[in-house]
Amino acid sequence: MVVDRKAESPLHKQIYDGFRAAILRRELRPGQRIPSSRELAAELRISRFPVLNAYSQLLAEGYFESRVGAGTFVSGSLPEQRMSVALPNTASVQTPSGPRPVAHRSFLYPTFHGHAAVLGWGAFGVHQPALDQFPFQTWSSLVARHSRNPGAHAIHYVNPLGTERFREAIADYLRTARGVKCDIGQIMIVSGSQQALDITARVLFDPGDPVWIEEPGYRLQRSVLIAAGCRIIPIPVDEEGMNVAAGIRTRRKAKAAFVTPSHHYPLGVTMSASRRLQLLNWAQHSGAWIVEDDYDSEYRYESLPIASLHGLDVNQRVIYIGTFSKVMFASLRLGYIVIPPDLVERFIAVRHVMDIFPPYLYQEVLSDFINEGHFTRHIRKMRQVYSEKRTALVESLRAEFGEELEIHGAEAGMHMAITLQEDLQDVEMAAKAARERLWLWPLSPSYLGEKPRKGFVLGFGSTPRDLIPQHVRHLRTILSTG
Repeated sequence: MVVDRKAESPLHKQIYDGFRAAILRRELRPGQRIPSSRELAAELRISRFPVLNAYSQLLAEGYFESRVGAGTFVSGSLPEQRMSVALPNTASVQTPSGPRPVAHRSFLYPTFHGHAAVLGWGAFGVHQPALDQFPFQTWSSLVARHSRNPGAHAIHYVNPLGTERFREAIADYLRTARGVKCDIGQIMIVSGSQQALDITARVLFDPGDPVWIEEPGYRLQRSVLIAAGCRIIPIPVDEEGMNVAAGIRTRRKAKAAFVTPSHHYPLGVTMSASRRLQLLNWAQHSGAWIVEDDYDSEYRYESLPIASLHGLDVNQRVIYIGTFSKVMFASLRLGYIVIPPDLVERFIAVRHVMDIFPPYLYQEVLSDFINEGHFTRHIRKMRQVYSEKRTALVESLRAEFGEELEIHGAEAGMHMAITLQEDLQDVEMAAKAARERLWLWPLSPSYLGEKPRKGFVLGFGSTPRDLIPQHVRHLRTILSTG
């Protein structure tokens, strides 16, 4: 045993590490006697206290054992073979060995690479709100209010659905703004729409269940369903939304249909009234569910917001998902599910297994933000701000590209899709644009079929209005030199 008085590590830690490493390397064998603390202190020419501290820790962790009247020994219960464990003072990254099994289903989830359009913040970033317009002073004061004086009921509140106060605020908002008829017992608070999709899939589907999805559609929704073992049935989307008749011809008996009827992602179309009624009739006659993702319906520029599909449902077939990520900010991680009454118990059971209940603080803060009128004022203000940005983007695209480019879904939301007449490699071009700080989202990965449309999804929420023309000129330059 050697110690270094000049080392940063204290003496007791050096002694502890030395004995532990020797035991794990089998240099000291089970049952072998250890020098007494007095003997080792004398040998190392140090105080006895570091030795006593090290011995005490080794005894506590089970590397040493003390025998009355006999002394201290290496624990006899340790295995005989050399330990395959990290040793003190060894590199933290080591080459693993031996079998390393993981679940097969883990490979059904796509590897997260962090696409440039997600990692970057700036021109054309999809789902990025105008944070410079958010009332952070008001928000901060509400956060401080609930952080300073949390009630006992809040600290100990355990309800898989979320706080009653927050659910009441959401129910009132949905009834007036979205035409959703529900009571607070049907609302579950979740960590954004992605968790809502995951919980819904766990409740509804068994492996092999056929499920309709929009083609093109939201890739993370697709990933959740694939990981759940569902058989994905892509149904084409046209200018009226999901083609229900095509879905019936392709696979009438599906377990559910996932739709974004108010503002399709990524093409931005709105599902027509006739298609909505067709979808509801199909669900009722087939015994299927409809999952409505209403992710940014607050923003519509050429008409009033379109009422939800849920508001037309008289048979409790629609599971409605909403989120605050787009109208507030993404890291808030608050969303909600409106659940048919007969499914509430199943949703609660799944939620309780996953994470028991949602965090309390921001539920209370957002309850006040809604109840005191700040939320409605913010949406009203942002609808005007985004309308002006959307107009600037459409006009700039028309000026730079003319008839070469087709714009899709500019009537609502915080993004629009563009397709060009020329055949372009949108994934490669998006990566090139990201190196020049334009955050384009390629359109083709949103398709499952063999002949995807090529183009880009352009967000305009976070882009300053006066900079939009120059960013579009920059986009033109990149595509011209691609």
